[in-house]
Amino acid sequence: MVRVGLIGLGTMGWRIAKNLRDDGLLVGVFNRTMSKALRFAEEFKVHVFNNPAELASNVDVVVSIVSDDDAVKSIMLGEGGVINGIKQGSLVIEMSTISPSTSIELASKIKEKGGLMVDAPIIGTSVLIEKREAVVLIGGEKEAYERAYEVVRHFARYIIHIGPNGYGLYAKLINNALLGSYVAALAEVVNLGEAMGLSSGVIMDVLTKLSSARSPTSELKVPKMINNDFSPQFATKHMRKDLDLVNKEASRLGVPIPMAALSLQLYRMAETSGLSDDDFSAVVKILKRRNLTQH
Repeated sequence: MVRVGLIGLGTMGWRIAKNLRDDGLLVGVFNRTMSKALRFAEEFKVHVFNNPAELASNVDVVVSIVSDDDAVKSIMLGEGGVINGIKQGSLVIEMSTISPSTSIELASKIKEKGGLMVDAPIIGTSVLIEKREAVVLIGGEKEAYERAYEVVRHFARYIIHIGPNGYGLYAKLINNALLGSYVAALAEVVNLGEAMGLSSGVIMDVLTKLSSARSPTSELKVPKMINNDFSPQFATKHMRKDLDLVNKEASRLGVPIPMAALSLQLYRMAETSGLSDDDFSAVVKILKRRNLTQH
């Protein structure tokens, strides 16, 4: 059986690691905050590696899911990074949502060392990871995709080969451009409906059951907005980061993205207002606070 090591025990990574461990694939983990890795290892009886290089040298497949470009570069290329321990024929499944150009560069460096890398960002929340129903968009060589599929199927239902390295991330960014804009729009109309005096039940029914614009996202996020439950399924800081990536890619391509650009400003406001670690549906708080300042 393939030996897998995972780097990054955040909200998504913890659940991915648990599924891999439950299915007998996970050998061990590494996390930059070592206390979290030790807690996972104690609970699930796996090894804790001292650094990414040690992890890479002891497994066939490295799964990485961390916060941003800087974090990925650090664990891949830094002192004690994956690049220093990867074996001939190893596979890296890089699941972080980062700049496609960064991912393409890393894949090239991994290949120089005799390994293969795919970008494999996730569409779906931690709940879908737990249920093994997430969507994973893969960019990379066909051989690498086929090998990655055999690991990713343990925590995802839909695993799609989008194209070459970087293309999984391109697909993820257009998804999150829509998602961020859509949730900002939902926040706007929830706030408006409440100001109009509509009951919570009416707002909930219209946006989650009756509207032609209803969706799994409205079913998930509207109740959180109405009930002021901002326990994180996907943190505000991560949506802001993803929309920053969208903005940079669109600028590079010379493509206008007015809705995503405006939504980015709202998430920046939310992040600087202390909502960084809350679910990104907490953007509704920014609009509600604005209501109060105008009365």
